[in-house]
Amino acid sequence: MAKKPLLEFTDRGIYCAQGKFYIDPWKPVDDAVITHAHADHAYWGHKHYLAHHLSREVLLYRLGEINLQTVEYGETVLKNGVSISLYPAGHVIGSAQIRVEYKGEVWVVSGDYKVENDGISTPFEPVKCHHFISECTFGMPVYQWKPQVQTFSEINSWWRQNLDNGLATVLVGYSLGKAQRILQNLDLFNGKVYTHGVIENTNEALRRNGVLLNPTERITQESSKEEVRKGIIIAPPSSVGTTWMRKFQPYSFGYCSGWMAIRGAKRRRAADRGFVLSDHADWDGLISAIDATGCECVYLTHGYTATFSRYLSEIGFNAREVHTLYGGEEEDTSPQPSSEEREPETYDKSSSEVSPLGGDLEGVGGIS
Repeated sequence: MAKKPLLEFTDRGIYCAQGKFYIDPWKPVDDAVITHAHADHAYWGHKHYLAHHLSREVLLYRLGEINLQTVEYGETVLKNGVSISLYPAGHVIGSAQIRVEYKGEVWVVSGDYKVENDGISTPFEPVKCHHFISECTFGMPVYQWKPQVQTFSEINSWWRQNLDNGLATVLVGYSLGKAQRILQNLDLFNGKVYTHGVIENTNEALRRNGVLLNPTERITQESSKEEVRKGIIIAPPSSVGTTWMRKFQPYSFGYCSGWMAIRGAKRRRAADRGFVLSDHADWDGLISAIDATGCECVYLTHGYTATFSRYLSEIGFNAREVHTLYGGEEEDTSPQPSSEEREPETYDKSSSEVSPLGGDLEGVGGIS
């Protein structure tokens, strides 16, 4: 009889039968280990949550009062003889790879990750294992990221040009991860940073967790449009095309996403500028990360699984495709429905349904 694997792929999520816990489950379970706080990995409804301590306040903000245990990187938790420890994924602040070990068998669930040090997230750390579960959101050779210092040089130059031309500057990125990465790498000598309410709520949660972020000012109904237009505005994708954004006209609108590497992506988002900036590993980053684990088998959970699995097999890896409900926040190509009076990235506990796409849902705030 074949040995039962330590981790299994089920209709609820990645399950460890020996430890009686799930990793990033998308249906309610008793015991959930969470890689990071994006909505396609951290769902409401579990009885117990385990996550990295820097995810604590964002998880509470998004999910409400939950039974949450947090740990440091490298700290070990035992569940029925199974060792669980978290290691940096480099995806967003507080993101973690989950290392699971039992009787010498080691699995690592990467969640989402990137290998470039973004200056705000704890940098990715390869973890040796027998089995590695990896995303491949950008698992195609066309996706090759430039060093982020080059991208931010372009962003800062664009902002200065907008100021010279009398245009407001609106830069769009997801509220957890992208927004903080943008904030920490802007040239603040250009002016003040103003934030949409959903982004500022996330910033405040991270600050409560002890994260040091550059200064920002929330845009409210009382904010002076003239003063806001002198700085730079960081906004979520759902604000694109809304009355909230139109109130800052005339403006130049930039979109930060890995998808901007593809011709036509900027046009589909109606952006004036597209900046290739992703919180996921590119083609080379995926290959280097997988190789560094020394794994015997790699499981690809979302993205270009067929193409990437075939390539890995050709170069000597034992690669397999698996189907999960991960893959939301940067794969979502259209803004979410929004209202100026709500922030839908906080889960509605009255509903038992969760979007199968997952994703980093964004809301829209207001300004008079």
